[in-house]
Amino acid sequence: MDSSDKARLTGALKRESVKKNVAAIHVSGKLSLLQRKLSNVLLLNAYDTLTSQSSHRIDAQALCLMIGYNSNDIDTLKSALRGLAETVAEWDMLDEAGRQEWGVSALLSYAKLRGGVCEYAYSPALAEKLHDPKVFALINLNIQRQFTGGHALALYENCFRFVKTGSTGWWSLDIFRRLMGVDGSEYYQSYKHLNAKVIKPAVAEVNKVSDIIVTPETRKMGRAVSDIRFLIRRNPQLAIMNIDDGEGTRTTRTYARLMELGVSDRLARQWISEHGEDYVAGKIDYVAGQPEVRSPAKYLSRAISEDYVPPDTPKSDRAGDPAIKARAAKLKRVQELVQARSPTQRDADKRLFMSQLTTNSERLDFENHGWMSALNAEAIFQFWAELVPQDTE
Repeated sequence: MDSSDKARLTGALKRESVKKNVAAIHVSGKLSLLQRKLSNVLLLNAYDTLTSQSSHRIDAQALCLMIGYNSNDIDTLKSALRGLAETVAEWDMLDEAGRQEWGVSALLSYAKLRGGVCEYAYSPALAEKLHDPKVFALINLNIQRQFTGGHALALYENCFRFVKTGSTGWWSLDIFRRLMGVDGSEYYQSYKHLNAKVIKPAVAEVNKVSDIIVTPETRKMGRAVSDIRFLIRRNPQLAIMNIDDGEGTRTTRTYARLMELGVSDRLARQWISEHGEDYVAGKIDYVAGQPEVRSPAKYLSRAISEDYVPPDTPKSDRAGDPAIKARAAKLKRVQELVQARSPTQRDADKRLFMSQLTTNSERLDFENHGWMSALNAEAIFQFWAELVPQDTE
């Protein structure tokens, strides 16, 4: 095994959010949408070891999936990485002693692709600023993937860090143009053009796809708009979407009956996912027909795992069920695909999949059972179908 296989990715990809330093946000407005998403994912991957490691590594294919770029077009990835290396980050902030500190650095000091792995590094000075825990915004990568406009994502990043205060405070238009990456354009010196082409479309997209609602307000000096701020509140619709498990399991009658019996949410969803709603409902009916059962939930667990049926009913041949056979074949294929990946790729695959899970119960089940997690079975099949489509059809 060579050194590239021995290198391990950090544990930061288990999180769904990345700390984004205020200074870094303020100077990265000129990044394209793809570059901005790429910058956030690279930071998430490196965050835990930003100041202790000189370079960081991530599987290139996993990297493309995390930024929502489902393509093998490595030239586009190279171009995006080149853009980060050529983009200058500038910060102007107070240091620990309260003194003003100004600095400048390339966003990436270098990046290289080799053997399907992307290796990259930050300058020590920028790494220190990016890792500063005092001022940061939490950028949700699941939400980030939904954005299609660079200005919208830039607006989201710059507004989200003020969600607790409810307002960004007033920005001069010069500062706002800089945050949006249009400060070098003569066209956007006109507020009419800035509003029509940047502000309105960005606000509409943020309110549609993100977890916040923003409302712009302006103030004037004389007859001309001089400053802008954004009022911010949580988006209740997205909160509901995030709570839902995506499969509608919690809305079923079988799930409700399991809750009535005192079964935990995690176990209820696992049983329904693994065995199917009809099978679990049948076992609930069976347990309900048994007299003097002291612990229905415990008895139900045995009834499900051991396929309890009434004495006068022939035991079902579950092994011969076509659906069970198909499921077993999929699980076997997943195991084969996992084994075919390099150690570095396998580590990246796990972290990528973990980053897409939305509940603690899903993450816990995956941590305990890996790719054989019953609770996440359908999501696992879909993940591998997207990752290696030609091998999972």
